[in-house]
Amino acid sequence: MRTFEYFKPTTIAETLNLLKEMGDRARVIAGGTDLMIQWKKRLISPDYLVSLRNVSEMDFVRLNGGLSIGSATRHRTLELSPMIRRDFPIIHDAVSQLGSVQVRNSATIGGNLCNAAPSADTAPPMICLEANAVISGPNGEKTIPMTEFFKGPGKTILQTGELLTRLDIPQPLPRTGMAYWKHTRRKAMDLPILGVAVLLSFEDDMKTCARARIGLGVAAPTPMRAYEAEKFLEGRVIDHDVLAKAGEIAAESASPRTTIRGSEWYRRDMVRVLVKRTALLCVQRARGAKST
Repeated sequence: MRTFEYFKPTTIAETLNLLKEMGDRARVIAGGTDLMIQWKKRLISPDYLVSLRNVSEMDFVRLNGGLSIGSATRHRTLELSPMIRRDFPIIHDAVSQLGSVQVRNSATIGGNLCNAAPSADTAPPMICLEANAVISGPNGEKTIPMTEFFKGPGKTILQTGELLTRLDIPQPLPRTGMAYWKHTRRKAMDLPILGVAVLLSFEDDMKTCARARIGLGVAAPTPMRAYEAEKFLEGRVIDHDVLAKAGEIAAESASPRTTIRGSEWYRRDMVRVLVKRTALLCVQRARGAKST
């Protein structure tokens, strides 16, 4: 069995120095739920592992006008946060269905995103919420929209020596409902056949759509926004027919592929169904928030 050296920095600066020194022979490990599987399957063979477990600067959830989440924050922390469940239920929907409790106690939101699997549960919600990825590296800090973060299956914009440190999410508009729907063959310990995230904001009448955001997972090589469907919804009075049409438009913009979990035609049909279904849940949540 191949061996590696294991480092446990305590600050972002120390982590970046290690990554700069070790170059592409190093891999960052947070929860390790994805990386260790890749290592055991001999898909990767790093000489060095740099752990983020003790980097407390990257493990936080806080409101500061919007929402900021450290990339080393565990899914279980987000799942159990009353603030996340109340104000950002789309995130709660995603993290509470990811793996098992044991996995969620180890896995981090940054790891889920940086692994860049098309099936990453947290990616569609982050895209819907218009989150920004804050990246630190040898040349300082930069901010990248999550829509630009993914470059292909298993590939992100991160370069050697760079580190995703946090996610910044703007405050949603008033009268907003948001939801994530994970479509699977079973209710636990399964990757999504399709993931659909929807965010709808309403005018004062609670009928006319002021803003629409639709994020799709496993509907293309990377998590994607259904821009044309969003444009169709904005400015319209929301009803079943309008949402059904939005689902059709979203399905046309998707480019799913056939895998062992689902065929291309099935995934496309489920985009039609689940965009409408998830949007109806958004309507319900927006009106419930308005009445409280």
